[in-house]
Amino acid sequence: MNIFSLSTVRATPASPLHDEARDWLLLLTSGRATVADAKALKAWCAQSPEHAQAFEQIKAMWRQLGTAIEQAQRPHHFGRRAFLGGAIAASAALVMVGVGAPGGLAGLTADYRTEVGEQRQVLLSDGVSLELNTQTRISRVGQGIELLEGEVEVLARVAQPLKVQAGVGWVSAAQARFNVRHTDRNVCVTCIEGWLSVDVAGRTVHMESGRQLTYGADVIGEVATVDTQAVVAWREQVLVFNNATLATVVDEINRYRPGMLVLLNKELGQRRVQARFNLQQLAGVALLIRDAYGAKCTELPGGVVLLS
Repeated sequence: MNIFSLSTVRATPASPLHDEARDWLLLLTSGRATVADAKALKAWCAQSPEHAQAFEQIKAMWRQLGTAIEQAQRPHHFGRRAFLGGAIAASAALVMVGVGAPGGLAGLTADYRTEVGEQRQVLLSDGVSLELNTQTRISRVGQGIELLEGEVEVLARVAQPLKVQAGVGWVSAAQARFNVRHTDRNVCVTCIEGWLSVDVAGRTVHMESGRQLTYGADVIGEVATVDTQAVVAWREQVLVFNNATLATVVDEINRYRPGMLVLLNKELGQRRVQARFNLQQLAGVALLIRDAYGAKCTELPGGVVLLS
């Protein structure tokens, strides 16, 4: 049964584009979509005006469907979210997209983990403590650890260097406080206090307090001086953005809140942002973006908000 073909909703002409647009909507409302899926949707909409129009039509049909269902089911207190839940759950299995847990398959067996919006402390051993940020997966590796995905602040006060694997590199430190972030296959290491070394691609980079290094599988950046307080602001339940693009801001916010913000307006995504967000305020961040930048907000089930 096609849930978009009720008589109260004017159907759009059948076409492969509309089928694909419907699949995108089903994915977004399944509660299983990732930030990578949101980026893929934006790329799909940007392929042509016809792609973007097809998605807009599907969104409009969803809104009309919701109104019709609410009217028809009101005596039974049966809202569109509940009605769509079963249909979407059944349809989601047919959406052939890559949706994975943080850290991939290895993340499923991680020794330490956090879920969306969760932060926790782990006392790894005498002299070593970990502060895990949202959506983080960590496994023990010998006497050290591997950051499979996410972000962790490490405090090491030990005689022998603690080793932290992240991506293709290793961080070593005995007397240091440092932050390691591993997202989208890129790693960012920031020395907060003390000093450390990073071994990556046959190089050893020594870093002291206030210095940061980023690297990926194919590229190693230059060591830079950064504002360490901004880097670890998440420890105080705050996100700090200094001249970041709105697209970057949205991607970061998505790591902390249930559901997903999907920014469909490429030009809007390039706007520069100087802002601080308290993690307790993220539920209403879509409205803040709407008011500040004039974005159009479309709310979908599962906490998904389309910004266009």
